[in-house]
Amino acid sequence: MVGFGETYIPAFALALGLGPVAAGLTATVPLLCGAVLQLVTPRAVARLGTNRGWVVATTTIQSLSFVPLIWWAVRGHAELWELLAAASVYWGAGMAGAPAWNAWIGTLIPPSVRTSFFAQRGRLGQFAICIGFVVGGLVLQWGEQRGKVLVAFAAIFALAAVSRLVSTALLTACSEPMPPRRVWPGTAAGHGHSLGLTTVARGMLASPAGAVVSLLWSFVFGAQFAAPYFTPYMLRELGFSYHGFMLVMAASFLAKAVMSPLLGRLASKIGATRLIGWATVAITPLALLWLPSANLGYLVVVQVIAGTCWAAYELAVALLFFEAMNDRERTAAVTIYNVGLAVATVAGACCGGLVLRWFGSGHAGYAAVFIGSSILRLAALPLLARLRSANT
Repeated sequence: MVGFGETYIPAFALALGLGPVAAGLTATVPLLCGAVLQLVTPRAVARLGTNRGWVVATTTIQSLSFVPLIWWAVRGHAELWELLAAASVYWGAGMAGAPAWNAWIGTLIPPSVRTSFFAQRGRLGQFAICIGFVVGGLVLQWGEQRGKVLVAFAAIFALAAVSRLVSTALLTACSEPMPPRRVWPGTAAGHGHSLGLTTVARGMLASPAGAVVSLLWSFVFGAQFAAPYFTPYMLRELGFSYHGFMLVMAASFLAKAVMSPLLGRLASKIGATRLIGWATVAITPLALLWLPSANLGYLVVVQVIAGTCWAAYELAVALLFFEAMNDRERTAAVTIYNVGLAVATVAGACCGGLVLRWFGSGHAGYAAVFIGSSILRLAALPLLARLRSANT
């Protein structure tokens, strides 16, 4: 789903004739809609009485969200608002299932094997994304050479939809050893009145979980200042073919897959808190490395480094949600975290887009965006001190 579909939505926007800022917004603005939609998760799970059932329902909707993308690719035209709407359903369904999935997976995976499990899960997931992305890039290159690139987009989006349906069937086959707790964000334990998300968020932000999400929100804002604009930078500014674009981006996914086992062993030795510290420091200057050269081999090396650093970051984030939060607060924390994450993502992307418009969508504009992103990431690093003190 991710390799064939999600990663190519911004490229699809460019293929339809939309500009680089519009392409960046299709990868970010729908996250905010998704974060709002996921607020229905607590009550939906409480009504259904099952985390698994809700996750299966949301993944099915996520698969169906590719249908309009396929139609627009066949038709050869789509408005920006249409793309944003379809992407919002995609992200909304995915994010609505995330809190329930976290609560469900916490009952399936024992703490004693959790680090190794998530490291291996990440490794296999990145290999799968890499395969999907490479095949998708080859299909698009084939379509571009024959003047049928939109038909090629329709094909890879169809493959993405089928892939999600397969994963939904596999999720259905998993057991649910423990029914969901009746304490959800917005509901007081043992009482029927609503606490409200503001009250829940206030309590969480004062806890160790608050140190985690404060750092992540701030760091994501800085990262998303530039991240949505790497695709238009490669396809428009550098003039890469889909084949070249695929090679550069696949290097990151492959690096994540290869390095995940090593990073899992490292996390077992040093802990998630130190790993997130090392990862964020290493990621801070990465956007600057895109500026010195447009050489394909050079950018592949940059993406290998970036993939390794981001793999460490993602593993540390997954582990921190289990280390810093107990079972009772995890669902609430993930729900609130997703809302803040979406706000940080959209705000970062919009600010980056404004800078790109101000300086123009040429090399100077992209340079300003990438430099600004590194500065903002650097500004978030002092929050590491609060995270370390909260976990000592």
